[in-house]
Amino acid sequence: MTSPAPLTKALIYGGKTGWIGGKMDALLKESNIEVVLANARVENRADVAKELDTVKPSHVFMAAGITGRPNIDWCEDHKPETIRTNVLGTLNLADLCLERNIHCTVYATGCIFKYDEAHALGSGIGFTEEDTPNFDGSFYSQTKGYMEPMLKCYPNCMILRVRMPISDDLSHRNFITKIAKYERIVNIPNSMTVLYEMLPASLAMAKKGLTGVYNFCNPGVISHNECLDLYTKYIDPTYTYKNFTVEEQSKVLKAGRSNNELDSTKLMKDMPDGIKINDIKTAVELCMQRMQKNLTEEFGPLPDSLPKEVGKFEQIINAENAEVLDKHCGTAGRDKIHCLMVDVMSVIGICGETRM
Repeated sequence: MTSPAPLTKALIYGGKTGWIGGKMDALLKESNIEVVLANARVENRADVAKELDTVKPSHVFMAAGITGRPNIDWCEDHKPETIRTNVLGTLNLADLCLERNIHCTVYATGCIFKYDEAHALGSGIGFTEEDTPNFDGSFYSQTKGYMEPMLKCYPNCMILRVRMPISDDLSHRNFITKIAKYERIVNIPNSMTVLYEMLPASLAMAKKGLTGVYNFCNPGVISHNECLDLYTKYIDPTYTYKNFTVEEQSKVLKAGRSNNELDSTKLMKDMPDGIKINDIKTAVELCMQRMQKNLTEEFGPLPDSLPKEVGKFEQIINAENAEVLDKHCGTAGRDKIHCLMVDVMSVIGICGETRM
């Protein structure tokens, strides 16, 4: 694509039910851009082609994908379904958009890397956009790792590697809300994406006509503990958490989890004028400040007004019954039951949201 077309009409895949797609819908409308939420499923090529020809968008935003319900462990037992959307569907959309000279923004993932000798934990050396994915510990990440090298062949696509997205609300997709529900967490510095800052950036990048792969994270890394310490500081001073090791975590998960640092040099160099992106630690603290304000306005003074599912004293497995489970199931069994209970609550609806 030679010169960027004006962003006059956006078609969003994943806009009706998706978290990021829904946020992009609101953001585009705030910018007075006409928005259409796609009906076609991306794996159905003929339906997508017909929809593109009917809607005639200037830009497409691809936020549809399978992450699993309630989490990526689901993908381990549903591999064809995962491939159908995450690989075939994404490539369908990219290919059909190319045929029609339509810019396509793909909200992809950076969970295709893991710390290694060349990019050691704590070294400050992050993976660049040119590095080959090295993490295949989950089938979800495998599909994303398959898809990205092929997607890079499409000159109309901007591929954004999102990681551990954070929002200033209690959405069950919010990384901080998610880990706050677990009794135990690992504590590893990671690249993360604060949506309040980064989604407007993606809109500006699409308007600029940028293409290719971008590590779509705030600069720097932040650990799980640092995130929850900020949650404690601004949202719930009574909240506490415990750590466990990656080895202990692996005993209660069906699939591995990616931990990495992504280099933000290219992103910051190409960022359109007028867009401010804070380092991740600043961005998360500002996010928690906004969350405090938002929740106080919605529910009242914190932490007493927090929904029961979030408060410290409403943890799914408390200290008393944890001892009983330890006795009968062992620590690994207890943690597995806890994860399953959290997962069930995510399916039936956390904080008023229902996953269909």
